[in-house]
Amino acid sequence: MKSSCLPVVMRLLAMASFGVAILFISTAALSQVFLPGTEPVELEEQLNIPLNNGIQEEGREEADLLLRLGGQAQRQGSFEKAIAYWQQALDLYQRLGDFEGQGLAYDYLGLTYANLGRYPQAEDALRRRLGVARYLKDFQGQIFALNNLGTLLLQAGNLEAAQVSFAEALDIARTVKNPEGEGLSLSNLGLVAAQAGNYLEAVKRYEASLAFRRRLGDPLGEANTRNNLGDAYQALNQHQDALTSYGLALHVAEDSLDIPNQFRALRGLIRSYSVVGPKLVALKYLKQHLALAQKEQNPREELISLRLYAELYKAGGDLSNARIFYERAILLANSLGQTQEEAFLRNDLAQILYDRGSR
Repeated sequence: MKSSCLPVVMRLLAMASFGVAILFISTAALSQVFLPGTEPVELEEQLNIPLNNGIQEEGREEADLLLRLGGQAQRQGSFEKAIAYWQQALDLYQRLGDFEGQGLAYDYLGLTYANLGRYPQAEDALRRRLGVARYLKDFQGQIFALNNLGTLLLQAGNLEAAQVSFAEALDIARTVKNPEGEGLSLSNLGLVAAQAGNYLEAVKRYEASLAFRRRLGDPLGEANTRNNLGDAYQALNQHQDALTSYGLALHVAEDSLDIPNQFRALRGLIRSYSVVGPKLVALKYLKQHLALAQKEQNPREELISLRLYAELYKAGGDLSNARIFYERAILLANSLGQTQEEAFLRNDLAQILYDRGSR
């Protein structure tokens, strides 16, 4: 496999958004969206791998084809089938002694295992991917492998190990003067600080990351980091700063057609305007959030919209409208099989009915 393919693929793999409702999504931050409730990463852009791209050994074309078949299966939701294809490709690459092909296979396996919640297997694959990058002295591959691994460790709550992984990635990025890797690593170090409750440090890291992401013209990474920055400001009760950050994130995400970061930014704006007012502005952004969810045919985001409507009306004392939206949210949660969410919603609705009956 030509080495020129690796930087593109690794850049795509090392991108995602971290926040409230994303998992392995934004191609500007795989290493930043690895929490529960998120959507699986799409490999469509990552799989534009030319067949028979340089090495002529027997079996090379078959391995490349298996890699692509795995991507097709993944896009169709057949994750176990995808894993089987990629494992076969990996075996062939190993027989051929093709380390770059092995690195790609380990990447895809690691990300898919993570999406399935099979974290020990995901960690093993990502560590092996890092080992391949080190063997090849592929510094960019090391940077993004370390960020992916750190994201997995952060997901598991291992903040100390995640910090070490991201810090090593940052050191390498600075040594080889890789601004993209530096921006990504700084943003991920901000996530570690935020998860540790050190929001002031998180703000510093995010702001440092933004300098790189804006300079590089990376709208997906910029929108993701601006959303992270908004979350940190919200945690500090600096809602005006949060509104500014979320507003910029929304603008960048809309311009780049980045739907996941649009949802994140809208939720952030709704939360902060619900606190500082005016409530009518919160309702305006909530209407936009619901319309986007319906346009994108995303029932999970639609459920979030309905719940936020109910909570906003409840907080304002409008229990009649709150009841309407709780009932709509319960029906949708039931249809989605979200039993825990349905139970929470029913409990909130019961409280409203009790409050109305006691008046």
